[in-house]
Amino acid sequence: MDRKYPIGTFQFNDEITSSVTSVWINEIEELPRSLRDVVKDLDNEQLDTAYRSGGWTVRQVIHHLADSHMNAYVRFKLALTEENPVIKPYDETKWAELSDYNLPIDTSLILLETLHKRWTNLLRNLTPPDMEKTFIHPDSGEVSVGKNIGIYAWHGRHHLAHITSLCNGKGW
Repeated sequence: MDRKYPIGTFQFNDEITSSVTSVWINEIEELPRSLRDVVKDLDNEQLDTAYRSGGWTVRQVIHHLADSHMNAYVRFKLALTEENPVIKPYDETKWAELSDYNLPIDTSLILLETLHKRWTNLLRNLTPPDMEKTFIHPDSGEVSVGKNIGIYAWHGRHHLAHITSLCNGKGW
């Protein structure tokens, strides 16, 4: 198994329909609960174990998900309220080295739970024209709201798989 991309990279070349985005939105909605279920019995030593050599610890992955999904939420709102805005990227590796990544994971699990409630409410109320709105990411170019829903559904599954593959591999 590829420990860096345990579920592969995001790939979707089909039409982005309401049924496709509905599945993705459900995945985004379920992530905080799934994440909490997977990590609920892990102790600090396990939380501070990297999922692969050179990779982040479980604790860092959880805090990264909170940071990344907060940024995503803001990017969606910018795309919905501005004309093709250029969004600001951030250095996720440097963010993972900041002191707040040493906090107990519950700080980010609670944040994810409440953020995902707001986020999925926003996503479920998008119109077909909203799905076509875009933003520009300086590194990846123009991204539609519809495609970005898929990217973040994948992102949650991707990092959840990092944690579950580590737990399964260690017998936790």
